[in-house]
Amino acid sequence: MSNSYATNGSKPTARWKSFIKSNLLTFLTVIGVFGGTFLGLMLKNTSEPWTEREVMYIQYPGDLFLRMLKCLIVPLLVSSITSAIGSLDLSMSKKIAYRAIIYYFLTTVSAVILGIILVCTIRPGSGRNVGSMAGKAATRQVLTADTLLDLVRNLFPPNIIQATMFQFRTVLTPPPNGTDVPLTLYKINSEFTEGTNVLGLVMFSIVLGACIGKMREAGRPLQSVFETLSEAMMIITSWVIWISPLGVFFLVAAKILEMASFMEVLGQLGWYFMTVMIGLMMHGFGTIALIFFVATRKLAYPYIAKMSQVLATAFGTGSSSATMPITIRCLDNMGIDPRVTRFVIPVGATINMDGTALYEAVAALFIAQLRQIPLSFGHIVAVSVTATAASIGAAGIPQAGLITMVMVLDTVGLPAEDVTIIIAVDWLLDRFRTTINVMCDVLGTILVNQLSKNDLSNVPNEIHDAEPHELVELRQECNEKE
Repeated sequence: MSNSYATNGSKPTARWKSFIKSNLLTFLTVIGVFGGTFLGLMLKNTSEPWTEREVMYIQYPGDLFLRMLKCLIVPLLVSSITSAIGSLDLSMSKKIAYRAIIYYFLTTVSAVILGIILVCTIRPGSGRNVGSMAGKAATRQVLTADTLLDLVRNLFPPNIIQATMFQFRTVLTPPPNGTDVPLTLYKINSEFTEGTNVLGLVMFSIVLGACIGKMREAGRPLQSVFETLSEAMMIITSWVIWISPLGVFFLVAAKILEMASFMEVLGQLGWYFMTVMIGLMMHGFGTIALIFFVATRKLAYPYIAKMSQVLATAFGTGSSSATMPITIRCLDNMGIDPRVTRFVIPVGATINMDGTALYEAVAALFIAQLRQIPLSFGHIVAVSVTATAASIGAAGIPQAGLITMVMVLDTVGLPAEDVTIIIAVDWLLDRFRTTINVMCDVLGTILVNQLSKNDLSNVPNEIHDAEPHELVELRQECNEKE
């Protein structure tokens, strides 16, 4: 009897130990977020204000962690997309791409519409004084057309090595001795700015992967190189990931120290902050979850609970690209087909910015309300289209949405300098919208995997395991079925 009781009594303890062991990193990362917030608030309440150098020392361990993650982005992105596309039949690649793009388009458009409905209902900018809200932000003169054209130009980089380090952009310079000259008459120049051209790398990787798949047996050696490189990057990620609790802890603490008085900021921008937060929460846990349920007949919330490690890292880093290696590892642990994960996640981290699209729509209309500029239905439609395009152009790096915000303001006829009005709370909202972006990417991958399960279980696995002399027969059978 006593032996039986001891055995039964030890089972819950064993389960708890197993649960804690399997989720230890998640717990530590979440503790890092809250611990960093607590440390930042505690240090901020000291008698003397912190200097920029002292804040830099606090942020230093977090910067090292962020550098490690960013170092993995280019090799992981190129190898993951190329190996995923190359391992699939070309028709299967198209199906997965179509499903992913339709999902991303639906979620982005729904995010913009939700943001517009909320800002027009709550009207956070009505009856407020705009004079005391302006902050400091680097802005540049640019036309919406130039931004969209640069987006397409960056899809086709002239040098793929250069694309790993620089992005192309148009620069407008005023004519000599010209005053009050419209932007359309400015001299058109161009420059390469520092930062990875992720769109160009994604396009190159997709084309290369499709080419390797079309080469069939001749392309297998190159396919093996990219598969091995992708696996090596994931092993390195599994090493770096254990630093994430410490990195997130110091990143959050430093950001708390950098910000001005939080209560003063909320007093000025509180309604705007709450409008964006309500929109992000409704979109993340409402709209996306509903789309997921309609497509898969499954609830999204159990999957969201399993990605707490990913969401905590996204919040701490403020970068969907930097979170990408951890996201892929999390989905691998969930049992999602690696061929889907390694295609959908890098593409999603590049073009799917739901939170950014919602934020930009809300911010543009909020500033218009502050300026007491009435907007017609046509203006609101233009804002929604531009916010969708701008979110695609926003690189997956911290506060990139603030840069593309200028493009949305131009649509409403507002000066680029007005972006400084919302700069005070942008760093915090940036972390929340990045978290929603990453959540959308993960749920999208699971959704595409679910819809593609029957297709993936047929020909691709057989081809992967087939002998060379059987490969042609399988391909012929596949083409006959189509």
